[in-house]
Amino acid sequence: MASAAARFFSANRALHGASRAIRASPPTAAFCHASAKISVGLPIPVPLDLNFAVKLRKYVGVVSKPVRTPGAAYATAATEKSIYDFTVKDIDGKDVSLSKFKGKVLLFVNVASQCGLTSSNYTELSHIYDKYKTQGFEILAFPCNQFGGQEPGSNSEIKEFACTRFKAEYPIFDKIDVNGPNTAPLYQFLKSSAGGFLGGLIKWNFEKFLVDKNGKVMERYMPTTSPFQIEVS
Repeated sequence: MASAAARFFSANRALHGASRAIRASPPTAAFCHASAKISVGLPIPVPLDLNFAVKLRKYVGVVSKPVRTPGAAYATAATEKSIYDFTVKDIDGKDVSLSKFKGKVLLFVNVASQCGLTSSNYTELSHIYDKYKTQGFEILAFPCNQFGGQEPGSNSEIKEFACTRFKAEYPIFDKIDVNGPNTAPLYQFLKSSAGGFLGGLIKWNFEKFLVDKNGKVMERYMPTTSPFQIEVS
């Protein structure tokens, strides 16, 4: 019998086939202002997105469904391609085919080292990775400097920061663009598969995409969603 943890990360399409969209508008000016202040050490809390409050459960069988906003438009996958069709560069500049992750549930995150969300996200990402890495779960972190210039360092500096300060053991990749004319093809695919407002733009650091073991995008989570809230069946 599969363990509760394994069932949590089965990413069952039958349960989530209709929920592939982000249910949140872009960060407000107040949110961005707060994030900038926190990044320099001021104690301004950023609220969690309760619409995605699929809370951590100790046992299988208690799963909250995401809340849809009335009147909002939700997109479906725009292509039959999968994550496994892409090759990216890791933090050391080596090519990595994402086909190496076939059969695993994946969480893609655009990360930054100087954001108000950095400490909580890196800490929680390491926690859930330690908990589920032996059960077919991977986190794939992609540094990005497009939001407030909060990831200005070199790849080697980013790697040292994440691996030394937060003990990140999951794969970290080359710094990329996630919006605009130089958007990485992988993120073009993720955004077109999950949809959202403003043409699918990534809203801020630490937006998250959950991909099932077949390489299909299942969920998209706004930046303020805690990694602890993404333990889903």
